[in-house]
Amino acid sequence: MPADVFERSADFIRGFADKCHHAKEEKNLFPLLEQRGIPRQGPIDVMLAEHAEGRRYAGGFANAINGYERGDEAARQAVIDNAKAYIGLLRAHILKEDHVLFPMADRALSDTDQSDLAERFEQVEAEEIGEGVHERYHGMIGELERALGIAG
Repeated sequence: MPADVFERSADFIRGFADKCHHAKEEKNLFPLLEQRGIPRQGPIDVMLAEHAEGRRYAGGFANAINGYERGDEAARQAVIDNAKAYIGLLRAHILKEDHVLFPMADRALSDTDQSDLAERFEQVEAEEIGEGVHERYHGMIGELERALGIAG
């Protein structure tokens, strides 16, 4: 696999998943849920811990790419191990979001809260990743799928 696929994947993870998605939750959703009476201990802490764990895997993955490109076997294994760990974490994390966190947020937040939150999410995108970058990352998904041979 060409190293550039891994470099683009690392960019996507750090830029889209972390700076965009996680930042929205950490800067806006979680504090608002706490204001609406959802205790931090529980699903919010679990999500935060998993965000931190994902950052560690993404960092390990990204840090090993140069060695992978040079043919270093330990770096190749680090890319594989961190990628597999990140994928497993992300699958479980998304299930928790879909079946616990987001339904809990829907119950706790009013329509006005959710509308305000959507506006703040747009602001996070503009401040954290910049204009048009979200769309670029969406395009990158298709590119990576084709490079990995998983596009349908």
